[in-house]
Amino acid sequence: MESILKSIQDKLGTEVTDLKYIDENWGQLDLYGPEIPVQWPCSLITLTSANYSNLGTAVSAQPMNRQEATVSIELTFAKLKLTNSSYRAPALQKDKAWEIWEIVRKAHEVLHGWNPAVNCGKMIRTGMSSVRRDDGVQEIRVVYSVGLHNC
Repeated sequence: MESILKSIQDKLGTEVTDLKYIDENWGQLDLYGPEIPVQWPCSLITLTSANYSNLGTAVSAQPMNRQEATVSIELTFAKLKLTNSSYRAPALQKDKAWEIWEIVRKAHEVLHGWNPAVNCGKMIRTGMSSVRRDDGVQEIRVVYSVGLHNC
């Protein structure tokens, strides 16, 4: 799993250059105020679940006990939203306020349908949600599913 998460991190880092911080999600956004240890905008990557099934044993293969898996990977995109996005706000302010959605779109364009590792199927988006916070951080979570073979 580590190689898949690192591969996603590398893909985002090289192709979604608007992101200032990309890391594994270990709870950085659970801290509030100036203690949040990220740069804005950021993306945090985590494995949320993996379901395995057995294929059987192949003595000459590595690993010997063969399995298939369906893995859910959650990407959290966040930024400190300090600008106004209301209808009558100045256009420059509004553009900056909607920036997170542009980052989510760019990330989706490079990740959806991409294979993060040799034994992986394509990453397919399966869900999206917005997290309501009271600290000025705008947080969008996007879930992708990927199949693993011979894992």
